[in-house]
Amino acid sequence: MSMPTTAQPGDVVLVRFPFTDLSTVKLRPAVVLTSHGDDLTIVGIFSGLPHPPRETWIPLSTEDPLFSQTGLKTSSVIKAERIAVIEQSIVVRKLGSLTPAKMDKVKRAIKIALKLD
Repeated sequence: MSMPTTAQPGDVVLVRFPFTDLSTVKLRPAVVLTSHGDDLTIVGIFSGLPHPPRETWIPLSTEDPLFSQTGLKTSSVIKAERIAVIEQSIVVRKLGSLTPAKMDKVKRAIKIALKLD
């Protein structure tokens, strides 16, 4: 079942996220970075808050008062180095969204991960 409307930047969506070797996919939440036609650029969200943290990881803690708007069930981390381009049709559903401030952190982390600064 695909998502009926176009995902927007900042949306937290459930997708079939590809492994880095493209051998398989796993159902996982992701943040939409951009939407171009039928394609979405997304960054993966992974459960748990690993230690030590990296500057390219953005924590999403259940202790954050705005956590509930993400639609996630458990504390997680956005790993800015885990970027993928997917077809909009493989989005299962929208879970929630990130705040503009959290999206700014994601953008900064991506610049670091891709060595753009």
